[in-house]
Amino acid sequence: MRTLVHLILIGFFPALFFAQDTPVVTSGELIKTIIEKTGSAEVPNTVDVIKEGDPETPVTGVVTCMFATMEVLQEAVEKNCNLIITHEPTYYNHLDQTEQFQEDSVFLEKQKFIKDHKLVIWRFHDYIHRIQPDGIVTGMTEKLGWEENRDADNPYKFTFPQITLKELLKNIKRTFPENGFHVVGNPEMKLSTLMFVPGASGSSAHIRQLRKKEVDVVVAGEVPQWETYEYVRDANTQGRKKAIVFIGHIYSEGSGMKFCADWMREFVTDIPIHYIDCGSSYWTY
Repeated sequence: MRTLVHLILIGFFPALFFAQDTPVVTSGELIKTIIEKTGSAEVPNTVDVIKEGDPETPVTGVVTCMFATMEVLQEAVEKNCNLIITHEPTYYNHLDQTEQFQEDSVFLEKQKFIKDHKLVIWRFHDYIHRIQPDGIVTGMTEKLGWEENRDADNPYKFTFPQITLKELLKNIKRTFPENGFHVVGNPEMKLSTLMFVPGASGSSAHIRQLRKKEVDVVVAGEVPQWETYEYVRDANTQGRKKAIVFIGHIYSEGSGMKFCADWMREFVTDIPIHYIDCGSSYWTY
């Protein structure tokens, strides 16, 4: 009789019996856990803060992405995911400042979509780069298939048997067949040591590596054309065997956010986690 009563109660009031099996985790709590799992000391003046949404929002699912584009946000809603973890800004500038967009229809529509669907947008930039080794570079290494070329002591350094710059480009093109690269350097130059400098690290980071005698080529994300492009062009005119390959910001870091999703699944086991590829911002003609 007691068993029958229990079954009837479960049928009418399942939440009373099963709610404890699925504890609620807020976005703020999960973000705190993620930062702790990176093993990093606190980053001063970090950009890794919530850009939109309430940290008390219970997490229904997580999406990791390179850019939180409208398409990514729409797909996240379709997947019932309300915590969006993006590597780069959401509102078109490094600090996601919005004062200049208060009467801009594109910004207002995007913000309205986020608020209407009660999404939480969190930027995960500084801390993922502080995972040991760098989480973004680890994801890109896996994507490019360069695990065996990676230096044991320096995750940004790769060594190849003597190949030409042209052969290296073919190697990268196999991974990103739809992308066009900007290349400065002699396509027939021989190279063996490559430094990977992803994203928008700046020309000083590129040039610092190119100054090293053993470094033949830098593979990077993006930079203003009058900076590293012209430095390497002048170096070649002077007879120096140096090259740089720009593969674009998204292509140089995007797979790091796939790594992020895989990495998070190791310690977040009761919340769905999806990586959404935002794709290229532009097409080439």
